[in-house]
Amino acid sequence: MGKPYDSLSPELQTWLKQQKVFFVATAPLAREGHVNCSPKGGDTFRILGEREVAYLDLTGSGIETVAHIQENGRIVIMFCAFEGPPKIIRLHGRAEAVYPSHRDFPKLLALFPGNPGARGIIRVSINRIGDSCGYAVPLMNFKGSRDALDRWAEKKGSDGLQEYRQQKNRVSIDGQAGYKELDGTPGPRSDSVGRGLSPTGLPRNVGRKARPTTEAGDYDRAKAQLLRSVAVALIPARGGASVFLWRGE
Repeated sequence: MGKPYDSLSPELQTWLKQQKVFFVATAPLAREGHVNCSPKGGDTFRILGEREVAYLDLTGSGIETVAHIQENGRIVIMFCAFEGPPKIIRLHGRAEAVYPSHRDFPKLLALFPGNPGARGIIRVSINRIGDSCGYAVPLMNFKGSRDALDRWAEKKGSDGLQEYRQQKNRVSIDGQAGYKELDGTPGPRSDSVGRGLSPTGLPRNVGRKARPTTEAGDYDRAKAQLLRSVAVALIPARGGASVFLWRGE
């Protein structure tokens, strides 16, 4: 196990700022859900404090990270040295998606260079900082940042990006609520955030695929059905353990 850190020291902050790429990993609560890992580049990472960071969330075809953190908040950001001495740093924490309508969005956005594709900011409160050796990470020379995404966003324009997000960012690949601010129209309900439930209000471990819910009535009916149809029984098992049984219609 590597060395833990109490906070982002000035030396560690300097090292993080020197890295050209970082990786973001999240996962849904559902056992059958898909774990996601996304690479990030460009001038999109900022250190807000000794235990707080943020990165610019750019419009793309996926919305996995946002969907996952809206459900459970868990995230890990990994940096690794491709130049110089080997080193890996992981920042574990709780994340939130800061949308353009959020009161903190303007001041956070001002920390980054202008980017037409920005759809939000991911802000992370760090609860663990740790390193590892990185001996197996290859040495690579940095040639430059790609501008393909910036050029694509500029060509799309504001209306084109809004339409793209409506088509691509409404739900995750598992059907979880995705980007919320779709031309002023909220995305699928995420009232079940942090409760181990799918966006429909059904428990994730009953084997039913999560479906996006767009109306309050749908959620209330699903919740009422859940209370009627699901019973939890605790049955003593060998060794004093307990077994949880879900029984549904």
